Amino acid sequence: METIRIAVGSKRAPKLQAVREALDAVGPLLHAGSSFDIRGFEVSTGVSHTPQSRVELMAGARGRCEALADAASGLGARYLVGLEGGLDVIQENGRRLTFLESWAYVADASGRAFYGRSGAILLPDALAAEVLDRGTELSHAIEAYTGERGVRDSQGAWGVLTKNLINRQESFRIALISAFAPFFNAALYRSS
Repeated sequence: METIRIAVGSKRAPKLQAVREALDAVGPLLHAGSSFDIRGFEVSTGVSHTPQSRVELMAGARGRCEALADAASGLGARYLVGLEGGLDVIQENGRRLTFLESWAYVADASGRAFYGRSGAILLPDALAAEVLDRGTELSHAIEAYTGERGVRDSQGAWGVLTKNLINRQESFRIALISAFAPFFNAALYRSS
């Protein structure tokens, strides 16, 4: 049985578990009969602590992945994974709408790379104002807003907002499956 090494640009448990769960689903399509060795590395994102646009979220996911090239250089990783969560702020009919999103960027050893994104959930206006207008990091703002502690390393803002129907880990799992799709469904992506 071949062991496929995966380097992840984070050591946070929800992100690493999301990679494990995504690979449980897509692993047989990527490399049938293989096992996966997942290793997390602390790397810089190159973006703010709470990204506030889709462009910044994508840059953060890609930045984590690119930073892995140095951090995980001796690992022999087949795939490099960058994950970034944050906000996408839009204007709609004169109203500011702030959505929480999770993004993934996956690159293989040959340099092919693809993005994937979770769904999005609307932040309550008061929570969005705390982050956007007062500059509070989302993890601190959600804890102050709800009175809960340790949100970032457990259910995340996703879990708080959805009453744990979708948690932080699940949002990243969805983004990862989406980012891995061009690898495990290569024939379809090659023909388009």
